[in-house]
Amino acid sequence: MRSTMMDIPLTITSIMRYGTSVYGDREVVTCTGAGTRRRSYAESGRRAARLANALRRLGVDADQRVGTFMWNNAEHLEAYLAVPSMGAVLHTLNIRLAPAEAGYVAAHAEDHTVIVDASLVPRFAGILPHAPTVRHVIVTGAPLAQTPGASELAGVQVHDYEDLLAAEPDSFGWPELDERSAAAMCYTSGTTGKSKGVVYSHRSTYLHSMGPCLGNAFALSEQDRVLPVVPMFHANAWGLAYASLLCGADLVLPDQHMQPDALVRLISGERVTVAGGVPTIWTGVLAQVRAAGGDLSSLRLVVCGGSAVPHALLAAYESELGARLVQAWGMTETSPLGSVANPPPGLSEDQAWPYRDSQGRLFCTVEGRLAGDGGTVLPNDGQAVGEVEVRGPWVTGSYYRDDDPGKFHDGWLRTGDVGTLDERGFIRLTDRAKDVVKSGGEWISSMALENILMSHPDVAEAAVIGVPDDRWGERPFAAVVLRPGAEVSADKLRAFLAEQVPPWQLPERWSFIAEVPKTSVGKFSKRRMREAYQRGDYEVVEAR
Repeated sequence: MRSTMMDIPLTITSIMRYGTSVYGDREVVTCTGAGTRRRSYAESGRRAARLANALRRLGVDADQRVGTFMWNNAEHLEAYLAVPSMGAVLHTLNIRLAPAEAGYVAAHAEDHTVIVDASLVPRFAGILPHAPTVRHVIVTGAPLAQTPGASELAGVQVHDYEDLLAAEPDSFGWPELDERSAAAMCYTSGTTGKSKGVVYSHRSTYLHSMGPCLGNAFALSEQDRVLPVVPMFHANAWGLAYASLLCGADLVLPDQHMQPDALVRLISGERVTVAGGVPTIWTGVLAQVRAAGGDLSSLRLVVCGGSAVPHALLAAYESELGARLVQAWGMTETSPLGSVANPPPGLSEDQAWPYRDSQGRLFCTVEGRLAGDGGTVLPNDGQAVGEVEVRGPWVTGSYYRDDDPGKFHDGWLRTGDVGTLDERGFIRLTDRAKDVVKSGGEWISSMALENILMSHPDVAEAAVIGVPDDRWGERPFAAVVLRPGAEVSADKLRAFLAEQVPPWQLPERWSFIAEVPKTSVGKFSKRRMREAYQRGDYEVVEAR
């Protein structure tokens, strides 16, 4: 028996049509540093049509890849709408990669055209020699004649974004698309090798866009003004852009102005209600408010992910700013929404904290399991520790042009995250598989040590890696960034740790540093730390 329901494809085109018509009066606000500029969703839709017409004239007439090398701004949103809806594939390039790596990604994806922010043109000019497939570069954000470095864009045809749009009509014959066809692609951050491409379908993106609107996630609605600080090149800004269009929330975009003082002004001036970004962003915003004040009373929810969120940060936002900071977990391969740390109902505040401190409950339609040694499936009892594996309608089943069977197990994605999974679906990660400290046959969670250290009032950041040890094979090494004006010794920090972890887990080697190295998406770069330790770059202090 077949259903009687209409078979309407789930596509980004339908999100665009709905958001730019029904919610046409809602707006996208872009920070300029000196102020803001505003554009309605209806106008964004018309400009997306003009962009699609322009791209068609440049030879984008099938599923060619159109790259973006841009900040979070209104023009980036137009590319989000136009490129997938015209049947091409949007490829958001990471603006923080080294030239050779970014060029490798562009070449591997076979980017045909790339839209580049004027402020990033000099950087992109260094990438072009490594990206031979690129034929056209479209410069946005400033007139081409006034763009420094534009003359260095060699071997390609260079166009002015606004000039291209001005020559086109504001309607486009959007094609009927297969919902399972490619809509966009994003590459992993490549922390352990070459970046790998994940290709999102229209269907997966549509379903994922509904996720943040649900009450068990972020409950986005037309009452909200949403600030994605997370870059639009990083897992599609965690789905916040498409979700905002789908539910009619205003979008507030920071462009390149992501310094703590700029973000505080933007949140205050635009009365942002929901914001999303990595822990380092919200640590900086908290420090800014503590030092100089700021009105963040409009915030009802701050979404935090990308790496484990320290308990101290969660508590400080609630007690000092009156804003609920919620931890979410996911990765490029999961689109990225995988779990959200909203506690079950009926719990006291004290009972709820263990759930809020976890990586959250597996989200709608995302299934999870634990795998032990040899791929043995472990029980979801909250006690067994193994590698988290997931599957679902917005989870990738492979990489683009990269056969990596080691990342997949019987139709499940191996996340590389180690932890527990309980019967309620809550994930509690103890570490990344590659970051666990293996000492004397026992595992030590670097993440747990970091979270405790960052709860110390004198510590701004702390990162722990495993380093070689003649007796135990490996021991934890702690690199600590102190708050301005703070003074605390390694011995005192070790004693602070000793109140919460067994003696055999306490680091003997410490270093006080100016900043923990970060990856291109703001996570702690353990790889760079290990390399620096091997080179002898750290001034090591012993505490026993």
